Amino acid sequence: MKTGTNNPPPLLDWGVASLAFQGESVSGDQHVVQPFPNGVLVAAVDGVGHGAEAAAAAKVAIATLMAHAHESVLPLLMRCHADLRETRGVVLTLASFKPLDGTITWAGVGNVEGVLLRADAKRGPARDYVLLLGGVVGLQLPPLRGFVIPVFPGDTLILATDGIRSGFAERLPLEISPQQIADHVLSREAKGTDDALVLVARYLGGSS
Repeated sequence: MKTGTNNPPPLLDWGVASLAFQGESVSGDQHVVQPFPNGVLVAAVDGVGHGAEAAAAAKVAIATLMAHAHESVLPLLMRCHADLRETRGVVLTLASFKPLDGTITWAGVGNVEGVLLRADAKRGPARDYVLLLGGVVGLQLPPLRGFVIPVFPGDTLILATDGIRSGFAERLPLEISPQQIADHVLSREAKGTDDALVLVARYLGGSS
């Protein structure tokens, strides 16, 4: 996230790596990193299936998330569900960084994995995983639950779609940059049977 000399420092250092399914010109796996007053919304979105229709569904979700990034995660999911009713739907995980509270609020519907890796294990579990709820946003929404967890400077959030193998967070070299981590995970853990996306966001602290 780049800033000018008159802008406040960013809350996050982030990077993304993605790969369309072989033979497709577009990917249904897309991402959001959207600042808003006193926070940043981060999300990974996976349109159902792959190809143009999956990408179209993902774009609807992305537009909704970006336009309403300041809202809480559960109302955001409800907005996405309403806007996606005429599409094939998406699965997604989103996280809202709130530096004034020192927290992340996150939620997931479907199978976009999310893990927060602690920079300092003394501040809590070495890893926190988002609880994924079954369903498809736009088609069948489960009873929603959001979770609030503390976040500290240096903590690293990784979101990965189901084109990435589970267990991707094991033995990651966290001393490298978020973009390098995203590239590392994609190159080593992409299944090759679907679109794939890895979004890595490292919390820097401060305020937006």
